[in-house]
Amino acid sequence: MTSPGASPQEPEIDRTVRILSADGAISPSASAERYLPLVEALGDAELEQFYRDMAVIRAFDRQATLLQRQGQLALWPPSQGQEAAQVGSARAARAQDHLFPSYREHVVATIRGVDPVDIIKLMRGTSHGGWDPTDPKNGNTHLYTLVLGSQTLHATGYAMGIAFDGRHATGDADSDEAVIVYYGDGASSQGDVHEAMVFAASYRTPQVFFLQNNHWAISVPVATQSRVPLAGRAPGYGMEAIRVDGNDVLASYAVTRLALDEARAGHGPRAIEAVTYRMGAHTTSDDPTKYRTSDEEQSWIARDPIARMRAYLEARGASSAFFADVEAEAADVAADARTRTTQLEAPSRDSMFANVYSEPHPLLDEQRQWLADYEASFEEGGA
Repeated sequence: MTSPGASPQEPEIDRTVRILSADGAISPSASAERYLPLVEALGDAELEQFYRDMAVIRAFDRQATLLQRQGQLALWPPSQGQEAAQVGSARAARAQDHLFPSYREHVVATIRGVDPVDIIKLMRGTSHGGWDPTDPKNGNTHLYTLVLGSQTLHATGYAMGIAFDGRHATGDADSDEAVIVYYGDGASSQGDVHEAMVFAASYRTPQVFFLQNNHWAISVPVATQSRVPLAGRAPGYGMEAIRVDGNDVLASYAVTRLALDEARAGHGPRAIEAVTYRMGAHTTSDDPTKYRTSDEEQSWIARDPIARMRAYLEARGASSAFFADVEAEAADVAADARTRTTQLEAPSRDSMFANVYSEPHPLLDEQRQWLADYEASFEEGGA
């Protein structure tokens, strides 16, 4: 029996699904066997796309951080270190699936078609939401959620609607719908997440809860939040849970693909804990040197998901021209983000009243008119 003051027990290594080792070699864990066929079915183009996704978004992410430091953004939440978990899971989703991010899933959004500058608009304060989630070009990507945890309720409600409408479990994987919701180890301790899991399990929603365990809820270590691996919480709701090496893009893809397909087929919700690491700060208002050590950071840098995938591709024979092309694209995306960010204009006064209600509302009309009259009074006073 574990004493109250003891360190939480990690599961045996073979209970975490891993396909690529830290040095980029194929080295599947014992629990990875059922997922290997999904990886073996991937061609060179798909594998190279995984790498491209990760490298390009890191360049964008770093550029956005610089923009914030230079006063162009109010805030920026870096995603460096978590690219493999996000790319693998996003590429695993099918076109008809709905994705509910938190606020750090930059590559999830862009893979689905969201313009990266639309993410910047939200963090710059020139947009309330960033993009229109109902626009087909945004790939069923719902809005970032700054009130963390609430997105799990949004996702569960949507997944319940899919179930009620009979839009899953027809046997056609190309049309049956599923939902994936992203949240972190910090949010996993919030009541909203547990309520969402209760309803998801009760209604057997076609849904995957994708927990990115990046080890730090701002400054609170995951060991303080949970005495056991976070994947162990889901079975308490009657939900199957899988723990995956979140720095392994191949494992993240295969685990999520199977979980989504099982959920869409009517087998109920699934929970995935992707074990990864937030290499940067929680946001640009945070200083991680105050609460974690350099040795810890260096140990995770050695497990960098991009370096791991590059080593794997090089061993497969990927050309230097391919990597040069990715580097050039990453630089172009970062430069384009900077240029367009500095050209963004302030929103109109009336934009704050848009999209509050789906139909015209008399109270909003009254408030809009009051604001217009109030601002006009200053003009009259100075005339």
